[in-house]
Amino acid sequence: MRAVVTRVKSASVEIDGKIVGKTDGGFLVLLGVKTGDTETECEKLISKICQLRVFEDEEGKMNRSLADVGGSLLVISQFTLYADCKKGNRPSFIAAARPDTAIPLYEMFIKGCRDRGFHVETGEFGADMQVASVNDGPVTIIYDTDAL
Repeated sequence: MRAVVTRVKSASVEIDGKIVGKTDGGFLVLLGVKTGDTETECEKLISKICQLRVFEDEEGKMNRSLADVGGSLLVISQFTLYADCKKGNRPSFIAAARPDTAIPLYEMFIKGCRDRGFHVETGEFGADMQVASVNDGPVTIIYDTDAL
């Protein structure tokens, strides 16, 4: 699995002109699932992101977690994180998991974050979404479970 985690002041996702998810501070998470990913990779990613310390403490050091600052998450499914751009100019998405694999892991990720006490809002899997964010820092971390 891959996740692009951005620390945000605010973020929202809109479908057909209606805001369906938002955060007023915390993380915007773009989440991709690849063929062969399992619950094991999902659990690793949940743990890493929910414990990520990238918020400033009293000394200005990135030492506080999402829980420490009372932040929330906006999670967006993003199969394009598995784009293969090696050949030509049109990316291939063959490594991205099919919905029958990706949806349960996407839902597991959301539930896992909620089970850890976080408020989580989402987009809609497979929908055409417009995502807006006010990045904070900016601070952006990329996770790939193949490297964890």
